[in-house]
Amino acid sequence: MEQRNPVMRLLATRGMGQVVTVTLGLIVLCVVFSFLNPMFLSGRNIANLSRQIVPILLVGISQSYVLITGNIDLSIGSVLGMSCMTSATLMTRGVNPWLAAILTILACLVVGLLNGVLVAKCKLPPFIATLGTMTIARGIAQIVNNNYNTDSIGSGPAAMLFQSVFYYGRVLGLYSPVIIAFVLWVFFFFILSWTRTGRHIYAVGSNIEASRLSGVNVSRTVIVAYLVSAFCASVVGLITTATSGMGSMDAGNMYEMYAVAASVIGGVSTLGGQGLLLGTVIGAAIWGVLQNGLQFAGAPVAIRNIVIGAIVVISVLMDVVIRTGGWKFKSKT
Repeated sequence: MEQRNPVMRLLATRGMGQVVTVTLGLIVLCVVFSFLNPMFLSGRNIANLSRQIVPILLVGISQSYVLITGNIDLSIGSVLGMSCMTSATLMTRGVNPWLAAILTILACLVVGLLNGVLVAKCKLPPFIATLGTMTIARGIAQIVNNNYNTDSIGSGPAAMLFQSVFYYGRVLGLYSPVIIAFVLWVFFFFILSWTRTGRHIYAVGSNIEASRLSGVNVSRTVIVAYLVSAFCASVVGLITTATSGMGSMDAGNMYEMYAVAASVIGGVSTLGGQGLLLGTVIGAAIWGVLQNGLQFAGAPVAIRNIVIGAIVVISVLMDVVIRTGGWKFKSKT
């Protein structure tokens, strides 16, 4: 039997066609925006753009894991806000920043666990379950500091190190958040692509009943996906705290939209069972390039939002058409 080389095997991977397509789209966008404004491809803007893409990539990973199981997570933005406010509140009250970060991540994982249990064990529709936890997490973000944004996390050595790691530090010329995002992406890409857990995640999204009959622990698999989602959102919350140097109750607003955008633009199916984290990287990059490029072009925020929203709708529509075999209209006869 003829063995295909690694490149051919990679190109034959399910969903890789979408990745190639959106990669070409990303290249076209970069060319167009560089033509409109030569400063777009300047070293300084590329460095800033890479740092702007990091939060979108991480929440994209969050949503991708959940979408591949055939579910959705609407609580991502609120968990992010909860992470930002909880970590900042603890720091302003004298808790060591690293201990505050650990406690914050654990608190966010509780929300992820709750999401997974409600969807997998209690059989609640994921839209309803995560809509409820979205509100709960946002309430926690508001109440931890008595409905006020926090003061500055300070300028002591520990706080400065925290901000260096999660915001302005550089390693080999790259901002440290870019390194963090790359490490997490490699880790979760490995889990999804090369482990039994990853195979189960795809199987559950493709056919949940067949997966159950094949011996897959469906509940555990769905819970793992929601735990990954909460973890990534909590890391973005820490990055947000380091970026602003304080906690904001509004942190994470609209990030559910950004997470879906990065996922579906990159080829993750909203119907479950299909998608590659490589595509999520490209989807996050397209989002970042559009926001940054339209800003360079002088487009108002409203236009930027309309463009992003339209692209998300078109991406989901194309996915539905492709996965269902085209348009289907019911006859009234």
